[in-house]
Amino acid sequence: MERTPWAETQVAPQPAARNAPRAGSMDRAADFVVRHLVGLMVLGLLVVTLLPFAAPLFMHWGWERPATLLYSAYGYTCHQLPQRSWFLFGPRLTYTVDEIQAVWPAPASQLRGFVGTPQMGWKVAWSDRMLSWYTMTALWFALYWLLRRLGVRSRPLRWSLLALALAPIALDGATHMLSDVMAGVSGGGFRDTNEWLRVLTANVWPAFYGGDHQGTFNWWSRLFTGLLGAWAITAAFYPRLELMLAADARRTHDATADFPN
Repeated sequence: MERTPWAETQVAPQPAARNAPRAGSMDRAADFVVRHLVGLMVLGLLVVTLLPFAAPLFMHWGWERPATLLYSAYGYTCHQLPQRSWFLFGPRLTYTVDEIQAVWPAPASQLRGFVGTPQMGWKVAWSDRMLSWYTMTALWFALYWLLRRLGVRSRPLRWSLLALALAPIALDGATHMLSDVMAGVSGGGFRDTNEWLRVLTANVWPAFYGGDHQGTFNWWSRLFTGLLGAWAITAAFYPRLELMLAADARRTHDATADFPN
């Protein structure tokens, strides 16, 4: 009988065995993402929606290049008109068109390039509507996530109530857009003066109706409709997202339980 050489009796290492540690790390990473998906989503939303506040901070510190990058990046998602934006590190939160044009002479429709001055402060890279709408959506999500960690559960907001809660911001945004189009044609839009509201309320608050600065009707309407819409989006989708992920986790657990180790 021929004797098999010793070297031929050795079993070559299997690729699967060599890759086992790497596969285990990938599985652990995937499991971490699945278990913390909602928290990671909340963190991502907070980063994206709070970065516009970094632009005026960078300008205040003299870091113009990163501030310009933020203004440019968020300019693709927002008109950034300064008369509808907040200013930080200055004496006032908002300014009128006339006050802005006094230091930046340009037509009202072309003022988006104005980011502020050391005397006035620096503009946040999102308008006040974007702040109340998108930033508050992220903050509402963070609040719901925190309450969920504390054991507080909530039922999803019904779709009919979601539509009702989104109607004010849709109406406010649509009328602002229509007014801006009219202003471009005739030089003035009905939301610039809100004469219709002045007539309905008998002009009881003379300084309340016209303009976009803090304390006017336009300012309050953008703020409150954004807050309401952000809460409604969160109340409708966050609990449903939690339920969906919980159902997926149960299905995964039941599937793995059918296969003994």
